Amino acid sequence: MAMSDPIADMLTRIRNANRAKFNSVDIPGSNSKLAMARVLKDEGFIRNFKFMKDDKQGILRIYLKYGKDQGSVILGLERISKPSRRVYVKSRDIKPVLNGMGIAIVSTSQGIMTDRQARKENLGGEILCNVW
Repeated sequence: MAMSDPIADMLTRIRNANRAKFNSVDIPGSNSKLAMARVLKDEGFIRNFKFMKDDKQGILRIYLKYGKDQGSVILGLERISKPSRRVYVKSRDIKPVLNGMGIAIVSTSQGIMTDRQARKENLGGEILCNVW
């Protein structure tokens, strides 16, 4: 059965694994999910990720990161642009998430990047999600 929103599925799997205090979570792989995992790792929200090939589309394994006393590093994940309602913004209209305490993941013509990088490179695009 085809999934209607694979990015929302990825965010939900990360959110659920984070609440259950799992060390890692497996997600069906794709290039956009791999790019989003790279952004999450670069920003320090996850420990690491690994793409494992299989007979089908591959599996993306994300290793979650916890702070002191097993406190979650990821406090919230919110899907912004959905298949039913796409949200596109220009570079000057990209707002910081929680006054710069979180990040927005933006899909631009130059690839998937954070809101800060998109503003710096003067690129607009589709806001995929907010992470804080």
